Amino acid sequence: MSATGLEVFDTTIHKTHSWLKEIMETLGIEDRHRAYMALRAVLHALRDRLTVEETAQLAAELPMLIRGLFYEGWDPTGKPLKERHKEAFLAHVARELKTPSGPALDPEAATRAVFKVLSQKVSQGEIRDVQNLLPKEIRALWPQG
Repeated sequence: MSATGLEVFDTTIHKTHSWLKEIMETLGIEDRHRAYMALRAVLHALRDRLTVEETAQLAAELPMLIRGLFYEGWDPTGKPLKERHKEAFLAHVARELKTPSGPALDPEAATRAVFKVLSQKVSQGEIRDVQNLLPKEIRALWPQG
């Protein structure tokens, strides 16, 4: 039986849960909301450092629900951001991870977890295209090999 009555919605919900589960396992947490916050924060920080064209190409490979999350609140004006250092990227992630309900996740651990899942779920050609647009310090946060 379909949970939503539409297979396309059921499929994207299932894929999103799978992504969140992998993030939770990588981070060693059992809180789906915190995994969602990590996914959202890292996707937004990444999106803001990509060209408009590359943003659209990456989004095309994301499950529908995650694609909506990726584009949430996006203003392409002034993008990509010209920040070149890992610390600036992680500060962006940290700002979005802050919650009043508990301690925030470590932004570097969150970034590495999301990049790991992206590397597993998105085509290697697209991941290479994304990485090639990022400064060396930020590229180093991606899993090797």
